[in-house]
Amino acid sequence: MGTGAITQYVDVAQLVLYAFWIFFFGICYYLVREGHREGYPMETESGRGVIVGWPVAGPKTFVLSDGTELVVPHEAPVAQKLLAEPTHGWAGAPYQPINANPMLDCVGPGAWAERRDVPDITSNGHPRLQPLRMAHEFSVHAKNNDPRGVPVVGADGVVGGTVSDLWIDHSESQFRYLEVKLADGSRSVMLPINFARIKASVVQVRSIMGHQFAQVPGIKRDDQITFLEEEKIMAYYGAGTLYADPSRVETLI
Repeated sequence: MGTGAITQYVDVAQLVLYAFWIFFFGICYYLVREGHREGYPMETESGRGVIVGWPVAGPKTFVLSDGTELVVPHEAPVAQKLLAEPTHGWAGAPYQPINANPMLDCVGPGAWAERRDVPDITSNGHPRLQPLRMAHEFSVHAKNNDPRGVPVVGADGVVGGTVSDLWIDHSESQFRYLEVKLADGSRSVMLPINFARIKASVVQVRSIMGHQFAQVPGIKRDDQITFLEEEKIMAYYGAGTLYADPSRVETLI
């Protein structure tokens, strides 16, 4: 028998190969079950269906950083009301919003997920996103344009409001939002920094029009923002790229 041989027909290399095959099959089986843990909920014209049985795993409880528990799959999934209708009568037809302001219909680029209505928390237990008026250790770099007090104009050139503050991400030391005081002074709304073009004398927003700032989804508190509020705000500006003006919905040719 050669080196490493256990018997005339079995050696160490052969056993290692078999062990690898068993391990590989096991990890594939585990990943498939975990990937199906939510049950792959499906949405069709006839309603909502959930796949159960093999290889879908059973319920699992996750302990979150704040001590709360999350059970998946959810016992009662939140089903959003579809504020859209098919453009044609045949199955698979594209949907179009039905409300006067389609940017609030949760359709297409304006779709948002039903996330938890709690703020993102840092490892120190503080809200991750806060306005500069509360985060005194941060400031705007001297070489950058400070947009506070600068007017915000929409894609139509109409002033929607004035920047009153900036919101900082404590974990990454980056600005995430501009807080905009509406032109009529009724309230303040959030403007995601990635939808803004900050210049010395103006902040330009191409996704929505000046008068549409008034309908930006609000936040409950002026010192923190929740996951759900972020979803709705980002979706509003995202929807504006298609629905802010009727001409944007039409084809280019």
